[in-house]
Amino acid sequence: MEDKKTVELVQKALDESKKLERKFKQNIDLVINLKNVDLNEAKNRIDEEIILPHGIGKEAKIAIFASGELAFKSKGKVDLIIKPEEIEDLSKNKKKLKKIADEHDFFIAEAGLMPVIGKTLGVVLGPRGKMPKPVPPQADITGLVKNLQKTIRLRSKANKTFHTTAGKEEMDKDKIAENIDAIIKRLESKLERGRLNIGSVHVKTTMGPSVRIM
Repeated sequence: MEDKKTVELVQKALDESKKLERKFKQNIDLVINLKNVDLNEAKNRIDEEIILPHGIGKEAKIAIFASGELAFKSKGKVDLIIKPEEIEDLSKNKKKLKKIADEHDFFIAEAGLMPVIGKTLGVVLGPRGKMPKPVPPQADITGLVKNLQKTIRLRSKANKTFHTTAGKEEMDKDKIAENIDAIIKRLESKLERGRLNIGSVHVKTTMGPSVRIM
């Protein structure tokens, strides 16, 4: 897939969306269909985190489980700090935990807290693909957070059709196209037969019609 062609198709999706006169800024989504892949086999499922060249037009929201120095260093860098003493309360308040899980894209945790998080909160975070990334207490999380803020998750579960986000409609279409190419290249690298396992890829705005790009 050539970059120029991708740009043209992204522009077509944007033009189609403009006809609908939506009053909110929409995401640019990819709809991916796989073929000749047995996703009942867990090893064949796609579960990838991809740092996009140009982000998605907004920073991903990040929460951290941390205490002491790591919690202090995280102030102003993440969207939510959860201290160790709050973990038990969250395990008893599933509604609050689910809300936090749904409102945040990625979780980080002080490495020593991972066992208790897995035991008490894993039932909610695990199925959502949001178990925390462990970091040592002395870690400088600045770089990690910056990368996560530009990261999307490509996750098929057991479904041959799945979605991901490639940007926002107000982004430069060339940058959206580069993001799309990065996603497709990573997807191809994780499929046994590469592009031959991709049935189709469509691009669309949140509420607009889809345009096939491959």
